[in-house]
Amino acid sequence: MFVDSHCHLDKLDYEDLHEGIEDVVRKAEQAKVTEMLSVGVTLDAFPRMMDMIEKYDTIYASCGVHPLDVESPFSLDTLTEFAHHPKVVAIGETGLDYHYQPETADLQKIRFEQQVELAVEVNKPLIIHTRNAREDTLSILRNGHAEKCGGVIHCFTEDLDFARSAMELGFYISISGIVTFRQATELKDVVKQLPLDRLLIETDSPYLAPVPHRGKENQPAYVVEVASYIAHLKDISLTEVANATTQNFRDLFLSSVR
Repeated sequence: MFVDSHCHLDKLDYEDLHEGIEDVVRKAEQAKVTEMLSVGVTLDAFPRMMDMIEKYDTIYASCGVHPLDVESPFSLDTLTEFAHHPKVVAIGETGLDYHYQPETADLQKIRFEQQVELAVEVNKPLIIHTRNAREDTLSILRNGHAEKCGGVIHCFTEDLDFARSAMELGFYISISGIVTFRQATELKDVVKQLPLDRLLIETDSPYLAPVPHRGKENQPAYVVEVASYIAHLKDISLTEVANATTQNFRDLFLSSVR
């Protein structure tokens, strides 16, 4: 069994590719993907996402404001209310992105700090996006005592030193379809060295479809391709990757029914 630890189910193509979320869930189950975490990126989109997944006991949610969406409508009170929803198991996607929007760096830091503080307060793990912001990301996590709630560096593309620093804070490292891309040589080397008990797998659907689906819309069923590639890199069985990443997901997000 597999878990897609990071997908955006509200952003998939339900007009041409899928006959509703039921169809996405069916395709995932056929691929033995039995649990998913649907990740929020703005406050205004959160209610619709929750309406979509409400009836599925095996689909969990997060709430947060993505660093590329920091100029969207924001209310800390509203975010706090969302954080207490029983299906919400994490805070984020939050973090810093200086690659695409360096001009909003100051606001990104403020929103990131607010979400770290909230995660610690409600004792739910963080889902972190970071790009071209290694030092600031680690600094905010350390200063905010994020080790108290833990979390995951999602769609990991950083170096081994960054991964080790994050793991020292109690964070997991989530690998996406990028690892299957031919040019991702450094990431492949990092994955070989990461401990299996700190790895998660994800699709980041509808983005970053892995080989052999690259160029198509991604979906939770394709997380198996990520797991398979990790098994190849680490020279272990697919079953080992499936079992470990599923247990890691449950330990991080579902332990003690946070």
